Amino acid sequence: MKSSDRNLGMDRSISRRDLLLGMGASAASAFVPGQAFADEMLKLEGSSGPYYPPGLTGLRGSHVGSFEVAHQLGREGRRDWGSVDEPDADLYDLVVVGSGVSGLSAAHFYRQEHPDARILILDNHDDFGGHAKRNEFQVEGRTLMTHGGSEILEGPGEYSDIARDLFDDLGIEPKRLGDAYDFDFYKKNGLTAGVYFDRETFGVDRTLAHPLVNVNHYQGWIAAAESRLSYEDAVQQMPISDAAKREMMQLLTTTKNAVPDHSFATEDDYLNSISYREFLSENLNIQEPEIFTVFENLTTDWCVGIEAVPALEAFYWGLPGINATSLGSDRVDDSGGFGSSSEMYPTYHFPDGNASVARMLVRSLIPDVAPGTTIEDLVLASFDYSKLDRADSNVRVRLQSTAVNVEHDGTPQSSSRVGITYVRDGQANRVWARHCVLACYNQIIPHLCPELPDPQRQALTTMVKSPILYSNVALRNWQSWKKLGIGALLNPGSYFVSTHLDYPVDFGGYRYARDPDEPAIVHMVRFPHQSNAGLTPSEQKRLGRHELYATPYETIERNLRQQLAGSLSEGGFDPARDIEGITVNRWAHAYINRANPLYDEIYEDGEDERYPFVRGRKPLGRIAIANSDAGSISLINVAIEQAHRAVGELL
Repeated sequence: MKSSDRNLGMDRSISRRDLLLGMGASAASAFVPGQAFADEMLKLEGSSGPYYPPGLTGLRGSHVGSFEVAHQLGREGRRDWGSVDEPDADLYDLVVVGSGVSGLSAAHFYRQEHPDARILILDNHDDFGGHAKRNEFQVEGRTLMTHGGSEILEGPGEYSDIARDLFDDLGIEPKRLGDAYDFDFYKKNGLTAGVYFDRETFGVDRTLAHPLVNVNHYQGWIAAAESRLSYEDAVQQMPISDAAKREMMQLLTTTKNAVPDHSFATEDDYLNSISYREFLSENLNIQEPEIFTVFENLTTDWCVGIEAVPALEAFYWGLPGINATSLGSDRVDDSGGFGSSSEMYPTYHFPDGNASVARMLVRSLIPDVAPGTTIEDLVLASFDYSKLDRADSNVRVRLQSTAVNVEHDGTPQSSSRVGITYVRDGQANRVWARHCVLACYNQIIPHLCPELPDPQRQALTTMVKSPILYSNVALRNWQSWKKLGIGALLNPGSYFVSTHLDYPVDFGGYRYARDPDEPAIVHMVRFPHQSNAGLTPSEQKRLGRHELYATPYETIERNLRQQLAGSLSEGGFDPARDIEGITVNRWAHAYINRANPLYDEIYEDGEDERYPFVRGRKPLGRIAIANSDAGSISLINVAIEQAHRAVGELL
């Protein structure tokens, strides 16, 4: 091992850098498929207790063993997995494919109408929840927990009656979550938002305690302390050329209207018709390549470069320039972004993100899986995964089971049952049900369901989801952040585009790390894509997905350690000493983005039949479709609403 790797701590046995994660994914799953693979992971984690996926570290999310069968189906066109067993003799009332929040909600709504219904939920992963996953670490005798994907309840006060009623049924009260969240944590600790310039891209490692983008980029979830640096001071410290510094100051401070040909009434349409990159170059005459390098990938959740994001959306994410439009004086504060810097919004976040919603749904469906009845006692409740799939339970969750075929027993119009074939431990199995809800992601459905009409199949295949890498790092303390006076970083040019300390929430007996000497979690996020190459958003996302599957865990870990070392070293951070655990949540099919006005037709009615997500979700006989894709936005309330619609179509 190189000395540089030792300095990073790559030799520390904190995670699964071993044979199974070092080899290719397909080879690994062939070596130890299905449950045997999961059991082997437990041994490598040093666990002698019962199987508990949230406690596993290393590579999670789309983990080895979860996607290979689906890739054989979708990429290779495989249809034959050998002889088919039928392990469950009885007819189910409902089979749900996918145990994310939408699939679990579908089971909930179906059982409301049929309390004694027999329901089977299938999922290809070794844990339920879809993207609403929990990650846990054990550090110095403490259990740290956080989200591995879906993280925040966004605006629950605006939820539909459907979503609110489900929350009421489960006992979820968002206001209590908001009250449990320490919104002023950063301010109380003098932590501002900052920017990290990495050595590989900019020639030097430099961390600035200045947000660069509008501070409200962070204020959707936490109130950052005010930067001690002025714009001028921050720009002068940036490792960019003098010419780029002049253009950066112009971009950050100008109030001259750069779109004088448009009135206030027409400017929205104009700014939605050009990319942010075009706005910079054509309206503000930004020419220096370093400026584009800084902002290229900071429109984060869009998961594409600034050449593929409307200028108005870039302003929403806090990127500078809106003060150079007539919209600026009406909609922005003096820091350059939407809203008022004094305007605070509650943050609704469980200690494990939206995994608690999934866990609450599972406990309501299968009460024996965990003790307690309230949302508070759920947070620290011990889940018994051995009780998810018991023959004596009316509701069963069967993990590590990848559906490969869903087809009526006869024509969709006349059939009385649906056959669902899935592969588990290399064996093909089939179950039968009166109804089936497909709550998996849209692009796999045409391969699962050969009966679908061609126009519907085509609509489903056009909905390409964004790939995301959610990495969580357990630290022995967060002293380096405190010394730097920074709580969150944007990282232009780096492997992970954003980094921040874990959400400060006390709930259900869980306590966040108040003291800088206490162990804490840091989130690091990557949105893989290829910017500025003339590619459409879908093409960028497909390339990003291939990158995720092709990148070894060791490469991800090395990038992670190097980035933390480069950005935090001035605060005394040592990756070999301070990192206690790493969990990388690889989501190859994560966000579904709404229509992009640069590439897609936008219709006045958000439910217009011409949208592919509306055409794609139509029911077929005894089969219905429920997922956030079907609502064209990755929000938990949308997943719930689409589940309700799908069940209503069947009943």
